[in-house]
Amino acid sequence: MLGVLLFMRRKAYIIHLARATGRKPYVDRLMADCGMTAEVVDAVDGRHLSAAQIAEVYKGLLHLPHYPFSLRPAEIGCFLSHRKCWQKIVDENLDYGFVLEDDAILAVPAAVPAMEFAEKYIADVGYIQFPVRQAPANAKAIATHKNVRLLQPVVTPLRLSGQFISRKAAERLLEMTQTFDRPVDTFLQMHWITQIRPMMVSPSGLSDCTQEAGGSTISRDKSIWNRLGRELQRLIYRRKIARLSNQHSR
Repeated sequence: MLGVLLFMRRKAYIIHLARATGRKPYVDRLMADCGMTAEVVDAVDGRHLSAAQIAEVYKGLLHLPHYPFSLRPAEIGCFLSHRKCWQKIVDENLDYGFVLEDDAILAVPAAVPAMEFAEKYIADVGYIQFPVRQAPANAKAIATHKNVRLLQPVVTPLRLSGQFISRKAAERLLEMTQTFDRPVDTFLQMHWITQIRPMMVSPSGLSDCTQEAGGSTISRDKSIWNRLGRELQRLIYRRKIARLSNQHSR
């Protein structure tokens, strides 16, 4: 279990889809290793959303650049699952929540200093990612303590395996996402719209175990032509996001 951090009102929320039974051992491990009160949050299963429920929250073409794909039900469920956690942070009047997905592992020796360091800055920063991938080479170092760095990436990395989120940031995200038009990690890249500039800690002590836990719960296109077409559209979209990120980083 992690060491005791500074006294703040905090709680870990581990998003878990009940039918993803292969991930349950990883959920139990996160519960034991996160070092704070933890709660398993039942993920919203996109398969069970009605057309009316989807239409209530999913509205295409809300923001520029337009997202080039229609969201799959699983992606809508994923967004709603993260909104559940943001709402809990607000409702429980926390200083911050530690939101984790159930396909991640905390390596305690590395996670302890990363969490202690992130906690010092979460009130001011609002949103701090715990990435499972290497930090971008062009990320700006905001602060450093021993071997842990607080970084500001030019383009916010995708994936929401783990993150500290302050109550103020959660309130803002809830306000901004009563309806949405793209996946939750893609939306969070647009800090010029959210007015929340995600930071990241490196090393984070968090790693990905998606394949070991049974693979992704979001289905993919099987046709090679569909995949190639999507990759081209994705490349064009990401270049637009990178251009806007650079413009708003000056």
